[in-house]
Amino acid sequence: MKPDINLTKWVIEQRRYLHTHPEISHEEVATKTYITEQLHALGIETYSITGKDVVGIVYGEHPGKTVIIRSDMDALPILEETGLPFASVNKGVMHACGHDGHMSILLGIAKLLVSNKSAIHGTIHLLFQHAEEAVPGGAGEIVKTDFLDNKDAIFGYHLWQPLKSGLIGVRPGSTMAGADRFSITIYGKGGHGSMPEETIDPTLVISHIITQLHTIVSRNVKAIDQAVLSIGELNSGTTYNVIPDTAYASGTVRYFNMETSLLIRKRMEDIVDGVCKSFGATCKVEYFHGDPPVLNNKALTSFIQKTAVSLFGEEKVVEIDPILGAEDFACYSHKIPASFTFIGVGKEEAPYGHHHPKFDIDEDMLSVGVELFTTGVLDYLRDNSVANN
Repeated sequence: MKPDINLTKWVIEQRRYLHTHPEISHEEVATKTYITEQLHALGIETYSITGKDVVGIVYGEHPGKTVIIRSDMDALPILEETGLPFASVNKGVMHACGHDGHMSILLGIAKLLVSNKSAIHGTIHLLFQHAEEAVPGGAGEIVKTDFLDNKDAIFGYHLWQPLKSGLIGVRPGSTMAGADRFSITIYGKGGHGSMPEETIDPTLVISHIITQLHTIVSRNVKAIDQAVLSIGELNSGTTYNVIPDTAYASGTVRYFNMETSLLIRKRMEDIVDGVCKSFGATCKVEYFHGDPPVLNNKALTSFIQKTAVSLFGEEKVVEIDPILGAEDFACYSHKIPASFTFIGVGKEEAPYGHHHPKFDIDEDMLSVGVELFTTGVLDYLRDNSVANN
């Protein structure tokens, strides 16, 4: 179902308004109000699951399945540097990941659906989710409610800068990584830098720990099980000639199955404990298991892939490699059949990636998202042969 020129223009206008007025995770108050107003203007009934999100319901004229199409709403704490005429007016907050485009796509889908209710066999819930960028995030809060009960499937998408504009990226099975967070605090004994023999140097201890942590993936994780461990933060001391009492490091672990996550946590705890004992230091390890991997249901993903091929041609649809970035859409994918698709927006003249202060999207792909998911979901609701396996 292809958007006409007027709808395409309207969707772009929605994106630009939302880009100008970003809000960070868990604070999407004005965004939620705006989305609600747009849905009500289309005659769509709305409700909220957690008080922070908004859901629109479109009832078809025929009985059938109940599905969800999901968008995220939050922006990032980044000072925008794009120079766009519709740049953020909220200093230090920016839609630097494409969520403004995600919302405008879902609003475009909403507008198409309400004018084609006779083509809908079932019910469609349009979920505008809060706090995708936060850990823990909005999806984790939503799955703790009964929202997913009696829902047959959920569809999601991401405007994706690493994928060339015009392409649609699909992948069945594990698609995006699980993401854990950890912190390590070393407690030593400080003193003067000229007398290290009188100290237990926590900086030295944590240096040995970091070196050994980077052997976990290469020497403990099976080569066929992809994983990443990265240290992102390291703090120790405040002046050049004083050995401090404590040192601190934090980082992230990415993986595609829970066994790998548990293995890495156990090895980390063993390494930290062993190194600390060898130096006479003590320690505290905090490990937070975050969002799990995104699991794309094979039947749903195949269905969206076939829809994309029929709409845009086989050359425009590619199977992507697993992505070690994380997405809290994963929380839904472990509860009900789910499919998460990537819409390429990468342009040579706009090479800045997600979360960069100069990040931008190819607005021409917004109408592609509207067409793909309106058509795909309507076809899925009509097709009783699709088995969610």
